[in-house]
Order: sequence, then structure tokens, then C-alpha cells
Amino acid sequence: MIAVLTLIPLYKVIFLSSRNLPQESWTTYFHWSNGIWSQNWLWFLPVLFLFNILYLLLSRVNIGLSNISFKKALLGAFLIGFINSFCLDIFRLRGWTHSGLLDFQNERVLIYFLAFLLGAYCFKRNVFDAKPKSMILYTIVNSIDWIPITVYIIFLLYPWFKPGHYIISEIIHKLILWFSYLLSLLCLMYVMIETFRRYLDKPGKLRNELNRNSYYVYIIHVVVMGGTALLMLNTAIPSLLKYLLLTVSTYGVSHLIVYLLRKVIEKRQIRGSL
Repeated sequence: MIAVLTLIPLYKVIFLSSRNLPQESWTTYFHWSNGIWSQNWLWFLPVLFLFNILYLLLSRVNIGLSNISFKKALLGAFLIGFINSFCLDIFRLRGWTHSGLLDFQNERVLIYFLAFLLGAYCFKRNVFDAKPKSMILYTIVNSIDWIPITVYIIFLLYPWFKPGHYIISEIIHKLILWFSYLLSLLCLMYVMIETFRRYLDKPGKLRNELNRNSYYVYIIHVVVMGGTALLMLNTAIPSLLKYLLLTVSTYGVSHLIVYLLRKVIEKRQIRGSL
């Protein structure tokens, strides 16, 4: 609630200022203004909160999901996500649902929840505790993951350039579209997780601090990016250099803000306990 009610109005101030537009009535800065309920880039916050509530309810019901093997859990999540997205697309139910509390993309929200459950499953089963050994699968996926990604992009964009037309037929087109989407997602998740486990999962003071900050950095980074971009807007810096400076400074400043706020909160907690 704090993030949605502060960051979205603040970003609109930056948005208007960067375009030399006059500021508007204060009521228009909130996500319910003009009859449009949208939490913008912060849509994931209430959705993730809902996932936690649903997971809590599932954990209270002993249905034996934790006894399923990892391969079966992964295959089950893949098939359920694929069938769900395909059916929603076929029945013309794609798109965003906006409400006062939740914003989500209809055809993807279940996929996100299944990924959330897989993460919880891997944590409970200690799937990632052992260090990966063989490089064979990692090398293969790194070499071929461009294929499902390219197929997905082609089948996604084709109807945009030729509305009402499909490469083969509508059903085959959408079967390939969502299968390649889920396969792309699976490949990218595997590559990111394995890359982190192999090369970045090491102890260190800086890494520990970045880890503690990461969730909150994701919440505030868009506003920090907007403010930083506003400062650089009229500077005589080449565009590519601006892009690089914006990326690095947003990451650094966001971490610094979160780090300082955490330290202030920790000091107050210590004083309160004395």
C-alpha cells in the first residue's frame, strides 16, 4: 500500500516534468484516477502477496505435493501452464485484469504462480543445495535457447503485421506460440539459475548486502531511474553513454537508498529493545 500510494504519484511528477508539461490536480496522481484502476509497474506487489496467502493455505492442507519428484513437478507445471494459456487465448480471454487491489495478465498469472510454487518446492527439497557438476546440460541449453525464443517472437509478431492471418491455422499457431513461450521461459530460468549457482553464489560482504537489498531495489528502481534520467535529460552526453550511466547509477543509487533506510530502521530497533 505504501509503495503504490507513494511511488506511482512520484513517478507521474517526474514524467510530466521531464516533458515540460504542467502538473495536474493531485487526485490524478493515484492509481484510481480517471476511473482507471492500474498499479502500473508495481502490479507484482499485491499479486506476490496473494501468492504468499495461497501458499500459506496450501501448506495447511496435506495433499502430498512435496512427495512428487522434481522432474514430475517441473513437467506438471509446464503442462498446466501451457494448457491454461492456450485455452485462454483460444477463448479470447487474453489481456489484463485491472482492479483496485490486483492487476494481472490473464494468460500468465497462473504460470507465475506455478513458478512461485516450484521455487518453494525446490527450497523445501533442498534442490539447489548441492553445487552443479556437469557442464553438459548447461552448455546445451545455452547453445539452443535462442531457438524457442526466436520461434515465440515470430509467432507473436506475425498477427501484428498480418491481422487475422496465421502461418498455418489459428489452433496450430497458438499451440506453437504458447509451447515456445513456456519452453523459452524454462530455458531462461534454467540458464539464469545455473549461471548464478556456478559463478555468483559465493559468500562476501558486498554480495550479502546486495542480496538483502534486492527486493526493495526492485520496488523503487523505476522512480530512481526516472529521477536520474530527468537530471541527465538536457546534458550534452551521447545517448549510448547516457544509457550506460543511467543503468549503472540507477542500480547503485537504488541500493544505496535501501541500504541507508535499512540501517536507520535497524538502529531504531536496537534503541527500542534497550
